[in-house]
Amino acid sequence: MDNTNTSILDQIIDNQKAEEVAKLNAVELINNLFGELTERERDVLIRRYGLHGGGKETLESIGNAHKLTRERIRQIETSSVRKIQQLKNLDGYINNLKKVIYQLLEEHGGLMEKEYLLDLLVGYSLNGLSGKKNYEMVHKNYLNFMITKLLHQEFEELIGSNHFKDSYKLKFQDIDHLEEIIKELLVSIQEAKRIHSTEEIIKLINNLAISEKHRDKINIIGSLDVARILDTDLFDENADLINNNKVLFSLLKAAKRIEQNKFGHWGMRTWREIKPKTINDKIYLVLKNNSKPVHFAEIARLINKISFDNKKANAATVHNELILDDKYVLVGRGLYGLKEWGYKDGTVSDVIEEILNRQEKPMTRDEIINSVLEKRMVKKATIILALMNKDKFDKDKGKYMMNISD
Repeated sequence: MDNTNTSILDQIIDNQKAEEVAKLNAVELINNLFGELTERERDVLIRRYGLHGGGKETLESIGNAHKLTRERIRQIETSSVRKIQQLKNLDGYINNLKKVIYQLLEEHGGLMEKEYLLDLLVGYSLNGLSGKKNYEMVHKNYLNFMITKLLHQEFEELIGSNHFKDSYKLKFQDIDHLEEIIKELLVSIQEAKRIHSTEEIIKLINNLAISEKHRDKINIIGSLDVARILDTDLFDENADLINNNKVLFSLLKAAKRIEQNKFGHWGMRTWREIKPKTINDKIYLVLKNNSKPVHFAEIARLINKISFDNKKANAATVHNELILDDKYVLVGRGLYGLKEWGYKDGTVSDVIEEILNRQEKPMTRDEIINSVLEKRMVKKATIILALMNKDKFDKDKGKYMMNISD
């Protein structure tokens, strides 16, 4: 009976929390708060904090728009923020946001990297719907303004840590155990010398001896669905895995020396498979994560779509890199694959020759065709035509072999 009552109570609490998240609306919050300001005060804050979607403006540019000095604009900014902070009904405006942030921090073990926290809040504010990037950035700027200017006394900022990126934490939250886990995890990742999927790296953390020591602190049950906010069209994440391991996922997000690449794999942030530095690095990542040969023009398009950085790739540059590096193999018209997949350089005849020499016995036409298609993306007719070269290949009783005559 007690267990049933507890279960019902938990469901009521979870429903209340879900309602609080559903009511989160950054635009409405800002509009209500800024309704307490004069038109000029609103404009200064909107421009200064990028709340119009055009990026944050300098004191000088805002001063030019209002025909005022930089110092005067600074004074208006400071006094406007103070005016909002001193509103008698401020708590009524931001109480729901404060509750949602508290819950997020609690379910993530008391520590969250700033950008990760803001991304989740933006997702809830947009009700889980992905909008235009500019609109999402405006939401993020709204929320960042409210956290840094109106809730700065509620949550503690962690800046300049040796182990974590700039983060928010619950007041008086002990994070020594998280630092211990990160230290041991870094050693394990470096020893493995390979990237990990989210599932693999969470399993790796769970298997650490130090994690067993702090099991009660990292196994926190929560009700918020954070995985749906993290959806991307580049890779799939296991929603249940993330929702059931929020503390560990948040720890990975906050770790200073660990990063997740554009395809969802984790490793040391200095690794080229995590943060590609050159166009060649980007080509390799695109091919590896497509798991099949890609046309050089499509590789360039994908690099620009993925947007590893602000540098644009063009097809000609990509083609040159593919030609010059022997880890790439031309497997069809403009199609390139990775040598590590088993593709071979040379003509179709060269590939057939390599197959027959390795097999060391005659092969049927179909056997040769299937073997070539594993290494090259060519038409069957092209393979059949190559087999008709009597200077290189003999045929006996329906099987082909190398021509060893003088």
